[in-house]
Amino acid sequence: MQTVVKDDNITLCLWANFKKNPRFKGLNFEEVGLGFELPKNLAVSDIAVRILHTRYDHLSLLARMAHLRIHTPSHRSLAGSEGVPVDKDVPEQVETEGEGDGVKEDDETQQQGVDEEVQSIQGFEGQKSTASLQSNSIQPAEGQGSHIQTQMEALGAKGDLTPPSVQLTVVDHGAQVVDLMQYTPLGGVLYYDVFHLPPQAHHVNGWEIRQLLDNGLQVFSYSMEKSNLDDNEGLTCPPVGVSVTLPDSVVFLETPQVARWDAAGKQWRMDGITDISYEEEEAKISFKTDSFQAFVLMQETYANLPLRSWELRPLGQDSALFSVNGALINLSVTIQGNQCMLQSEQERGLSHLIGKWMSGPALQRAMLNAGINIFVNEYTDKYISTCGKDPLTEHAAYEQMALFASACAFSWSKWNAKCGAEHLVMQVCEHQGPAPVPQDSWSLYLLGAQRSHKLKITEKSEAFSPDHCPSSEFHSTFIHMLQDNMNPDGIARTRESNYLFVDTVQNLLCATRPLMYS
Repeated sequence: MQTVVKDDNITLCLWANFKKNPRFKGLNFEEVGLGFELPKNLAVSDIAVRILHTRYDHLSLLARMAHLRIHTPSHRSLAGSEGVPVDKDVPEQVETEGEGDGVKEDDETQQQGVDEEVQSIQGFEGQKSTASLQSNSIQPAEGQGSHIQTQMEALGAKGDLTPPSVQLTVVDHGAQVVDLMQYTPLGGVLYYDVFHLPPQAHHVNGWEIRQLLDNGLQVFSYSMEKSNLDDNEGLTCPPVGVSVTLPDSVVFLETPQVARWDAAGKQWRMDGITDISYEEEEAKISFKTDSFQAFVLMQETYANLPLRSWELRPLGQDSALFSVNGALINLSVTIQGNQCMLQSEQERGLSHLIGKWMSGPALQRAMLNAGINIFVNEYTDKYISTCGKDPLTEHAAYEQMALFASACAFSWSKWNAKCGAEHLVMQVCEHQGPAPVPQDSWSLYLLGAQRSHKLKITEKSEAFSPDHCPSSEFHSTFIHMLQDNMNPDGIARTRESNYLFVDTVQNLLCATRPLMYS
């Protein structure tokens, strides 16, 4: 018996071993791209295999909450006396933000709440599979996706990244524990489970006799252990095989990493997985594991960073194109007012995003969920090299670039890494229309906290020099310096820029920080 049920949130595959054929090797559910391989001792056992693929991932959230380090800032009293700085490392504890004063919930109560949420979800899934296998009829649950999303929001999954008030730590006790800041789970969670086959019906003299059990499905205990053979190489439970076709809503820029869920430690681990085989053309990955458990496919979070180059050029009034050449993939974002649209030559995994207008934060969440990350956070510099810059000078540059994004084009410069941390260098020119910027139109500008000026050197010069162009003047702000050589029409376009467009451009620049991470 085999069957597949699929909806927007889950894919459920069931196989029951009625024949117990010793020559049975495995089964592929071709319509959903999932499969398994069984050793001989399982092929002749009374078992049922369940594969459950959920598009959502509440296990990674549980791992983050179980391994948080709390940094409480020092407090000063209103009377002026200094309080004692508090820097606590509190595993298994979560700090929640409430209205007014911060409220820290008891760690055991919070963890118990998380466990109850996870158990309720897993119990719901198990009951669904139990009823399905015993009655041979499966019906997907209505509204399951919204139910899970509500639970995730209740657990604190509000933003795209980990809040700055907490820091993720991983305790490695000899296992290959996954750092969830370095790796990002993609495509949901795959649950591979094996159960004892429920008693089947017997037909006698026109009667159907079936033993009814009230304890649900019973998990079939299976784990790989060493036998007592002299060579110490025999296995009482040989490894089982797993094959997965990559989800069509996710982009893997490199060979996917496979991790398994450690329920006891509430963490993802990469040990216990062997014989990984990746077929890039077929977008299929196969591996062997020592037991049936939950798996997830992962990718390095910052695989596409640092950026090789970038460009922001206007397309018209309140319209611009932000193009980035990443380490592994190139893409561009069209900005029109407060709406953004992703464009890329990569089609697989991005068909649900390319050409779709959405807000800036919505596009950022969608790109991260699809495995395309050009965004940074407070932990990014721990994993990739950067040309360190003064954050205040950098942020001021993004503000002024956004103000002039309807009339000026801005681009990456190789001299930005040579001018020191207190200065920024970029290529700028006035531009109008959707046509690309001519190469001979660019000019180099040096930006600082106190003053900015146009540089004498060009992008093709042999060495960096801070000398200013003889025909230019010094200015205290970047935008006043740009206005020296702009046409009245260009200046008028900047004055007429809508505040929503300016805010969208600035947020996109601040989220990617191209002046530092390129």
